[in-house]
Amino acid sequence: MKLKFLKMKNSITLIFLLAMIASCQGNESKDSLAATKEQQTKLKRYEVTSGIIHYTSTISGKVLGSTISGSGTEDLYFKDWGAIELVEEKSTKTTHTNIFGKKKTEVTHSHTMSKLNNGESYSVDFDKKVIFLRRDMAMDMAKAFQPNADAGKVGKSMLESIGGKKIGTEKILGYTCDVWDVNGAKQWMYKGVVLKLKITVMGITTLKEATSAKFNTTVAQSHFKLPDFKIQKEEGFLDNQTYDDEMKKTDAQMEKMSKMSFEEWKKMALKDKEDEEIQNMSEEELRQTYNMIQKVIKMRKGN
Repeated sequence: MKLKFLKMKNSITLIFLLAMIASCQGNESKDSLAATKEQQTKLKRYEVTSGIIHYTSTISGKVLGSTISGSGTEDLYFKDWGAIELVEEKSTKTTHTNIFGKKKTEVTHSHTMSKLNNGESYSVDFDKKVIFLRRDMAMDMAKAFQPNADAGKVGKSMLESIGGKKIGTEKILGYTCDVWDVNGAKQWMYKGVVLKLKITVMGITTLKEATSAKFNTTVAQSHFKLPDFKIQKEEGFLDNQTYDDEMKKTDAQMEKMSKMSFEEWKKMALKDKEDEEIQNMSEEELRQTYNMIQKVIKMRKGN
């Protein structure tokens, strides 16, 4: 679904996909779904405007005859409520293996960097010296359907939807954090930002904890700078301006479709012979698609 969404072959297909997304949104408030372009720029991923957080991490445990240990650091920088964010991680892992008396030690090093910029997602591959550029589906969905939603409520709802439970509060670096248990993994969150994480999978425990944190502070532009590597765009990639322009066109198409009967919409949709998904739909599937489109139109309008 992601690839087709990014290609945006035509407005009908895009609206169909938006409708499918909308059907999974649950009972979001109507006000939070009525997005204008100005409102979209105010998308809040966190409940604080900016932050600089430094973490240390450790990994340890035994699995299948191997003993694993390691450590690392992570730097997180964000501004504009998290719409712009950069994360850089460096770690070293040592694996000692003893199988049938044969001992082996393997040391691996990892260096990763990722950046979000209002829906544009950059992933740095330091080995290949290339940066992969794609759209971030989660941010685009949020911009489309809940740009004004309360970041705290949305985060809580997401955690609860995957079985998470708030089990208390605890201070980390002086900040009062909500402590969540998510299927055995514990995370300490301050206004949507994770300050501590502990998870054990197959006997391997990973612990990440902030060693310093500043919020609502000025974050220098230099902290969001990427390496001078070649940028490789995902097929069909749309930059933010083009994406916003396409969304404007989609809104115009939605307005037109909101006034169509099912038969009028079906006749128009089937004219596009290149859209195999539409062409192969049964009468019932077409009607379901039409109904979903009408639903998402109402949601976008806030009706």
